[in-house]
Amino acid sequence: MLTRVIINGFFGLCVFLAGATVVNATDLGVSPVRVTLSDKQKMGTLTVRNNGAESVPMQLEVLNWSQEEGNDVFTPTRELIVNPPIFTIPAGGSQLIRVGLRRAPDAQRELIYRIFLQELPPPPSPEFNGTKMLMRVSLPVFVLPKVAAKPVLRWQAVRTSDGSLKISLTNNGNAHIQIINFSLSKPGSAQPWITQKASDYALIGQSLDWILPASADYSIPQSGTTIQLFAQTDAGDIEAEVLISP
Repeated sequence: MLTRVIINGFFGLCVFLAGATVVNATDLGVSPVRVTLSDKQKMGTLTVRNNGAESVPMQLEVLNWSQEEGNDVFTPTRELIVNPPIFTIPAGGSQLIRVGLRRAPDAQRELIYRIFLQELPPPPSPEFNGTKMLMRVSLPVFVLPKVAAKPVLRWQAVRTSDGSLKISLTNNGNAHIQIINFSLSKPGSAQPWITQKASDYALIGQSLDWILPASADYSIPQSGTTIQLFAQTDAGDIEAEVLISP
């Protein structure tokens, strides 16, 4: 099943002029939304479908993906190949993309990349007065190491000076983890007192922080309290007991 792509960027100069026409971005679907490769599976595929009424020219770019202090860092790489790199999808049509690994997987740790799909601007038309929002979306590619790959997580909770609660996660494993959401329960209570949506990635050796401010709807437990954390992740559900530090 195709997953609808969410617009996450614009291409070129998007200036809103008086009386100008604004055209919405293209309606595309991509499946799957990630690629996993290994020593036994060095080739994968993506399908991009054009659900719109006009043909769409696209360009692909592959970048190495890492993180520094929680921020994404993208650098050029030739370790991964995508074919075709440039194509046009007709209205109502689809395009198969092949993703291949050009190197051997790492022996000890996961390799991580991102494929960027960029809609190309149409030829200039003297009849068009306005700006068009063009789609740009990225998809992760994970290459499993030769040894078993798994995240190793350390959760921390700190009550800040303004009464907020900072939840921190450090990934000390040899593979990524994506936190989809997590909930916190107070001691002796089976019902969560707060649920946090996330969809955040913690790559190898990296940390994530979430600040949960004090609210009239709930109170932050005092330092020294052990809370129960339940998280939904792309590696399965996780439960952990976390002590709140001052």
